[in-house]
Amino acid sequence: MQVGVCGICCDTCGLKTKGICQGCIAGDSPEADKKVEFLKSINALCAVLDCAVKKKIAFCSRDCKEFPCQIFEGEYPYSKAYLGMYKSRMQQK
Repeated sequence: MQVGVCGICCDTCGLKTKGICQGCIAGDSPEADKKVEFLKSINALCAVLDCAVKKKIAFCSRDCKEFPCQIFEGEYPYSKAYLGMYKSRMQQK
C-alpha cells in the first residue's frame, strides 16, 4: 500500500487510479527530491510533499511537530473539521 506524506492512501486516490499520478513517496526517501523536481517540471508541485522533503520527514501527521500547519489549515488535503478533531484528540494524549 502506497501512502502520501499527507496521509492519503495513494491506492484510493483518483489521480493514481486513473493513471494521472504514479503516487507519492515518503518525504525522507532517497527519491523524494527527484519527485519534487518532476512535479515542478509539470507545474503540479504538491506543497505538502515539498515541505516534507525540505524537513526530511516521512509523513506529516506522524513525524512533523508542526502538524497540522498552515498548508493543512488551508484545507489541503483535509477539512477544518477534521483538523479540529485531530487537534482536540492530540491534546488528550
